[in-house]
Amino acid sequence: MPSPMPARPRAGGLPATAGLGFKPEHFAAVAAQPGAVGFYEVHAENYLGAGGAPHAMLARIRADHAMSVHGVGLSIGGPGGLDGGHLRRLRALVERYEPESFSEHLAWSSHGAAWLNDLLPLPYTDETLATVAAHVGQVQDALGRRMLLENPATYVTFAASTIPETAFLAEVARRSGCGLLLDVNNVFVAAANHRTDPRAYLADFPLHLVGEIHLAGHSAEVLPSGPLLIDDHASPVADPVWTLYAEVIAATGPLPTLIEWDNDVPPFEVLLAEAARAGDILRNGGRRLAVAC
Repeated sequence: MPSPMPARPRAGGLPATAGLGFKPEHFAAVAAQPGAVGFYEVHAENYLGAGGAPHAMLARIRADHAMSVHGVGLSIGGPGGLDGGHLRRLRALVERYEPESFSEHLAWSSHGAAWLNDLLPLPYTDETLATVAAHVGQVQDALGRRMLLENPATYVTFAASTIPETAFLAEVARRSGCGLLLDVNNVFVAAANHRTDPRAYLADFPLHLVGEIHLAGHSAEVLPSGPLLIDDHASPVADPVWTLYAEVIAATGPLPTLIEWDNDVPPFEVLLAEAARAGDILRNGGRRLAVAC
C-alpha cells in the first residue's frame, strides 16, 4: 500500500518541485503513485461542468496532491468585458477544489459571442495595458485570490506596440497585484520566431514575481524567411529550453515547475522522466545545466 501523504499545503502555494499536467488516461497510474510528482495541473475549462467522471477523477487526485488550475478561456486580453458566466463557473471550480494556484494567459480568445480555439497575441499599448490590468483585477476579485499571468508564445509582433512585453507584464502585476507564470518554452519559441535573444528577454523579466514555471516541447517548420517554432506541447522539452530553465533557477532558486505535454500524450513513465529532469535541476539550484546551449 502507498504510504499516507502528509496534509497538502493550502496557504503556502505550490511546492517548489516538479509537477505534471493531469491526463485522464493516466488516472490509474497517478492514483497508484501518490507523491510521484510534487503537484498536478489541470485546464479549468475541462472541469466547468457539475459532475461526472472528470470530477470523480479530479477529486481522487486532489485528495493526495497539491493542484494548480490553469485557465485557457478567459480571454483576459480581449477588448470587451469578461464573460460573466464563464467567470462564475470558474469561481465554483476554484471553491470546490481550493487549488494552491490559479493562472491564465496574456492573450485573447473571443470576439463578441464568437470563441476561438486559440490564444491570440496583443499589441502592447497603454490602452491594452489598462484593459488587461482591469481584467486581471476582476478575476482576482471574483476568485478571492491572487492569480498568475503567463507570458505568451507569439508568432507576430504589432507595429502599434509601444511597451516591451517584459515591461508590460511587470506593469500589469504592479497595477493588479497579480503574480507571473514564466513559460520558458514560450520565451524560446517567441525569441526564435522574432529573431531576438531569449537571454536578453529573461534578463528583463521580473523574476521576483514568478510563482510558477512551465516547460514544454515545440515543433519547427522551415519557411523562406527562416525557422518558425510552434508551441505545440507534443514532444519532450528541447535541450536549449532546459538550459534556459537551469539558468533561471540559478537566478531565482527553486520554483514550482510544470511539464506540459498536452498533445500526442506519451505513457506516464515518459512524463515522469521529464519531471525527474526538472527535479534534478531544482535540487541542484540550476548549477547543473541540462546541456550546453
